[in-house]
Amino acid sequence: MFFQILGAIAEFEHALMSERTMDGLEAARARGRTGGQKPKLGSRQVALARQMHEEVAQDGKRRYTVQQVADEFGVTRPTIYRHLGSDRADPGPAPAPPPEHGFTRDALPGPLRRTPRTSPDQQQSAS
Repeated sequence: MFFQILGAIAEFEHALMSERTMDGLEAARARGRTGGQKPKLGSRQVALARQMHEEVAQDGKRRYTVQQVADEFGVTRPTIYRHLGSDRADPGPAPAPPPEHGFTRDALPGPLRRTPRTSPDQQQSAS
């Protein structure tokens, strides 16, 4: 019984701390403050990094590697890739083909269900 009372008091204190934290964050947002780390590169630096990355040498290769661009601005390669990511034309992985075994998953979690297969004759008659 004693431990239940201590647990209830601890839970109440936790709720009070959470409420005060949320109130403080709300007040800071009202004053125009935002949380988080400041950006490593400004918009002008991002434009310069893109320009350096797109610059081509006489042999047709890029003049600067991503590592060289990162060293120039004092940041890491992932930071450069993150800022260059908006203009990179990477289509990403190809979508998965439909299952060949005739089983599909419903939208809701549940067991696999057998979908009825139609033969080519049935498809032509349906058309």
